[in-house]
Amino acid sequence: MTVAMEKPEKTKTAERAEPAEGVRRVSRGMVVAAILVVWLVLFAVLRGKQTLSLAAADLTDLHRWLNDVNDSVGANRNSNPLFLYFFNEIRLVIDNLVTFVQSLISQPTGARPVPQIGWLGVVGVAGFVSWAVGNWRVALLAVAGFTFMGLQGLWQESMDTLALTLSAVFVALLFAIPLGVWAGLSDRFNRIMTPFLDFMQTMPTFVYLAPLTLIFLIGGASATIATVIYAAPPAIRITAHAIRSVPETTVEAAESLGATRRQSLLKVLLPMSKRTVVMGVNQTIMAALAMVTIAALIDAPGLGKTVIQALQSLDVGTAFNAGLAIVIMAIVLDRVTTAASGREEAARRSGSRFLTWRRPLLGAGAVVTAVLIYMSHTYVWAAEFPGEGDIGSSIARAADTATTWTQDSLSGLTTAFRDAISTGLLNPFQSLLTESPWWLVGAALIGLGAVLGGWRAGATAAVCVGLLLATGVWSDSMTTLASTMVATIMVMALGIVFGVWMGRSMLVDRLLRPTLDAAQVMPPFVYLVPFLALFGATRFTAIVAAVVYAAPVAMKIIADGVRNVPAATVEAATSAGCNTWQIITKVQLPMARSALTLATNQGLIYVLSMVVVGGLVGAGALGYDVVAGFSQGQLYGKGLAAGLAIVLLGVMFDRITQAAARRTSA
Repeated sequence: MTVAMEKPEKTKTAERAEPAEGVRRVSRGMVVAAILVVWLVLFAVLRGKQTLSLAAADLTDLHRWLNDVNDSVGANRNSNPLFLYFFNEIRLVIDNLVTFVQSLISQPTGARPVPQIGWLGVVGVAGFVSWAVGNWRVALLAVAGFTFMGLQGLWQESMDTLALTLSAVFVALLFAIPLGVWAGLSDRFNRIMTPFLDFMQTMPTFVYLAPLTLIFLIGGASATIATVIYAAPPAIRITAHAIRSVPETTVEAAESLGATRRQSLLKVLLPMSKRTVVMGVNQTIMAALAMVTIAALIDAPGLGKTVIQALQSLDVGTAFNAGLAIVIMAIVLDRVTTAASGREEAARRSGSRFLTWRRPLLGAGAVVTAVLIYMSHTYVWAAEFPGEGDIGSSIARAADTATTWTQDSLSGLTTAFRDAISTGLLNPFQSLLTESPWWLVGAALIGLGAVLGGWRAGATAAVCVGLLLATGVWSDSMTTLASTMVATIMVMALGIVFGVWMGRSMLVDRLLRPTLDAAQVMPPFVYLVPFLALFGATRFTAIVAAVVYAAPVAMKIIADGVRNVPAATVEAATSAGCNTWQIITKVQLPMARSALTLATNQGLIYVLSMVVVGGLVGAGALGYDVVAGFSQGQLYGKGLAAGLAIVLLGVMFDRITQAAARRTSA
């Protein structure tokens, strides 16, 4: 009797729970659909009203106020105590550091018509350092890479870029390594640092430039400081992770033997985490190189300036030649630091014979390097790179010829593809966002944020929408948002196709992953050059470049998510008679939902970081506003407001997608 009484009670409980769960799951999708339907209906009724459009030359009160602030700062720079004793001193120290490194390898100093160390000495140092921290293969790559940059006719530009990169990396690591160690040792400090690091990594790179020029003027100091802000977070995060990854039992064993906290840090934690810390240095160098080329917009010397000038004049050949030099430098620096992280393990595998001969060989190499430095310091032929850069001229001519052939032969295909994407995706998105009333778009964004990410994400969206209105560039923000959404859709399409393929096949993963790694090493500017040749200076060029820039990270995240689906689950589906398509769509992708959401988050942030780069080739909207703010003084305030708008878009969608990823995982 008791059993009979209990069974109906359990059934009733299950019946009550099941509908509740079903209603909750269905209601979220229904609410999203309802928001979109209401938006479309009101868009059809109110199209073109209250759009807050602003012409390119028009300014709001905020923009004029920012212009006044810029003028006021310029007038009082040498009398205001804050600038006189703080900001100006920082600028002076950074300028002296950059000037010192440039005087060593790139710029003449004093009465000398050449730098202190000429090309022969630089190539010798590059080869020796690469051999000392890595191996002979990496040394050969470094020597060949640096020599090739000279043969391109870009030796001084390359050395200017290297000087800025080294200066920025030195300053970044000076702060990042201690902060990373502190964050690894202290949970409280790690919690304090995390929001700042998130903010620094969420902001698109160009956004640092405008406020820094206001404080530190244009030039090497602002470029270096902007690069430090962009490049330091990876080193801090990876160093903290390395410290936390050391087994607690090892630390406890050291403490039980009487080691102090300082001894545990210096003798246990840092040595055991050295390889991971070097990986963080690698990521900092790559980020610094990418940012140094972008900082050419604020008059930073080097290869970035050559690329920007070529893009602005649509000189594809010159841009391609300089972009190739940037890629070569990135590959060399990446391989050197990667080899450094695994050198000790490789040395152990090679046996004691290698270790016995290594020190004498390094000593001999040091002597040869010193001789090369002396020769390059003393003799003009060893200081100035020989030749006129004929290889670079040939590369530029070949790129121009290929561009002309491509435009003549493939214009029909590329135009059809561009028009199909523009008509089918970009124009509808842009019309919906830019021609809807501002309050309707704002309400839709806040509602979607709350439904997908929870009330905190909705509140963040509300704050960001309000601040976007205050910037006075609402219409341009919506145009940029439309391009960003279209590019993100294309990124996810590529990410799902290739990510699933990589996740299901280790052979495909081994073949594609090196290419994806190389694509992530390249600075953003480089992506514009081939697509400028294919599609001309249009907004679509910027979208495709952003897709190619962002797709690798989405592919790798989705591949890892698919691979982490339990093999037993896949086998069970196979034994139940599911075919390959059913296993992918019904098992692997649903179980990798959190990876898909994270890939969307990262893809969107990467796409948004290309917004201003796209402004150089006709993307318009916020990208154009930022670029125009650097080049036209009367538009400085508008450019600064546009940079803030890019940050707000990034923060809003970063928080929504991260919250959605957490809810999906839960």
